[in-house]
Amino acid sequence: MEVILLERIDRLGGMGDVVNVKPGFARNFLFPQKKALRANKDNKTLFESKRSELEATNLKERDLAQVVAKKLDGLKLIIVRQAGEGGQLYGSVSARDVADALKEQGIPLERATQVLLNAPVKILGTFKTAVRLHPEVKVDIEFTVARSIEEANQKVAAAELLERAEDAAKLEAETAAAAEGEDDSHTEDDAETAE
Repeated sequence: MEVILLERIDRLGGMGDVVNVKPGFARNFLFPQKKALRANKDNKTLFESKRSELEATNLKERDLAQVVAKKLDGLKLIIVRQAGEGGQLYGSVSARDVADALKEQGIPLERATQVLLNAPVKILGTFKTAVRLHPEVKVDIEFTVARSIEEANQKVAAAELLERAEDAAKLEAETAAAAEGEDDSHTEDDAETAE
């Protein structure tokens, strides 16, 4: 079934593209969500007449999504759950739980499907996932699943300390490599002056 896309859809196309999709996908998702129209003569004319309006609306929504993305940049969520001795959760943390945690932080999400968590989290730890705020705006966030706020803060502090130690080790290695390169050039200069 051929449809005209009214917005950009991943792995399908951009606004105004005429694409061929399965009838069930069009009937059950694209049409009810008002993401596409049937590709017939009347709808093509209708789309062309409303194209500038749709593009302006899309641009405005994308700008709003980019403002929210700046708020999300560097945000670290803490999700408290009960867990066993080995760190196994009693239950799991799903995309809906992450979306609820974002809403508590004042980030407006329309639905939990905007959180692109591949599989539910079933253990304690720190994880990363993407959040799609708009078809063209995606941002990565980090969240920690812990037994308590204190435990989460300790994990975050330990991760930051480890990250600083790794950065210091890289800097030290680069400095040593640069110093070795200078020593080699000095020995070559000394050898030339000795001749």
